[in-house]
Amino acid sequence: MNPKSYESHGAGDPTAVPAALGLGLLAVGGWLLTTARPWHKPGHPLTLGLGWTASGALLVFGLVLLARCVRTVHGRPDADVPAPTEAGTGTDD
Repeated sequence: MNPKSYESHGAGDPTAVPAALGLGLLAVGGWLLTTARPWHKPGHPLTLGLGWTASGALLVFGLVLLARCVRTVHGRPDADVPAPTEAGTGTDD
């Protein structure tokens, strides 16, 4: 019998936590944006401005985190590999 019933799979995906945080920030920012609507509850302009600013900041930071994770996973290919448009057609001019 093997005393270890599990395998080591390494450290895992380094972009999982930032991506989850970005999705969470987008969710909280969207929720805050929907609750800070002036047509549902008349409020003080300063309160509404702060709510919209906070929700906008959360949405922007969440989007930036997700964009960085996507760029890390689907980043640029190696510099020594030519892009398909630069590879040529295979004919000599």
